Amino acid sequence: MSDSNRHNAPLRLSRSVVGREEAEAVTRIIMEEGYLGMGAEVQRLEAEIAAYLGVAAANVSCVNTGTAALHLAVQAAVPQGGEVLVQSVTYVASFQAIRAAGAVPVACEALPASVTIDLDDAARRLTPRTRAIMPVHYAGYAGDLDAVYAFADRHGLRVIEDAAHAFGSSHRGRLIGSFGDIVCFSFDGIKNITCGEGGAIVSADPAVNAAVKDARLLGVERDTEKRFAGQRSWNFDVTAQGWRYHMSNIMAAIGRVQLRRLPQEFAPARRRLSALYRELLQDTPGVALLETDAEGTVPHIMAVRITDGRRDTLRGLLDGEGLTTGLHYRPNHLHTLFGGASRSLPVSERLEKELLTLPLHPALSEDDVRAVCTRLRTFMQENR
Repeated sequence: MSDSNRHNAPLRLSRSVVGREEAEAVTRIIMEEGYLGMGAEVQRLEAEIAAYLGVAAANVSCVNTGTAALHLAVQAAVPQGGEVLVQSVTYVASFQAIRAAGAVPVACEALPASVTIDLDDAARRLTPRTRAIMPVHYAGYAGDLDAVYAFADRHGLRVIEDAAHAFGSSHRGRLIGSFGDIVCFSFDGIKNITCGEGGAIVSADPAVNAAVKDARLLGVERDTEKRFAGQRSWNFDVTAQGWRYHMSNIMAAIGRVQLRRLPQEFAPARRRLSALYRELLQDTPGVALLETDAEGTVPHIMAVRITDGRRDTLRGLLDGEGLTTGLHYRPNHLHTLFGGASRSLPVSERLEKELLTLPLHPALSEDDVRAVCTRLRTFMQENR
């Protein structure tokens, strides 16, 4: 992208990559199938996600957002008042979902090298009320997930993976969602695949799956089976709190196309562009690259740490030149609702001042990445 074009059209930090196939899929639902709500198309998407992950179709439940997925997962696995250990450096959705389910988010430190949960800090925050741990797969990287599960086993905790960034990523050669306790994905407009909006819960626990499938349809018992058969429940019972969280056929139609595009198009592009960033930025003064698994991770964002105190100055320069950046994320323990800095998490607070997200999405070109890196390196070297 030339300097003049960049000035006229800012380089997007992230974006949806959709086109004719997705439009045709939506047209098919509107013009041919005619039912826009939750029905057979959602069932097809669930089956295709299950096949992609190598799990039973019954283990996948699609919902309308990734936040809804987390909410329903916590509601299904954690009793009211139970505490959930979760890193503070995550999107507010993680904390809001825990709170919405009547549980208590307990903010933990993140590891500075990977921005994944610090288990030593989490251990210090265990209480008799702790019921679950929610590791957040920051930027698509799961960190030491084996250690998380060992920690959970030692302390009798459920594991609810916030894998909103990690659809398509692997851990030790196994796809995230193909193993584990409860895994939650997001399919919003800028994720590794999109449904426009959407999410999914994946679990091999039949009790969790049954609870989630009913709760996404306002608690109407076994309504999923009716919807997938093109019917409605008229005489039913409701015994637990539910929500209007189901996915629509329109969303599922987009998601089915996106899922087909992931292995050969989206995942390779994200990995290639991330690798180029890492190659060009390595050994740049004041820039720390985050730990990742280059082969297993499908990177959702390209976050780096600016360690010399000039993050905001650099960000202003890049944004001013049409090279859009982002900040992922403000630590949740600083939000008024979750304590308002009533406790100190110094690592998380330092990360808030250092993390800078650079443009990354499959429509980005290698020249775009080079332009960002050239400007970033020039600033860091000229202003030492």
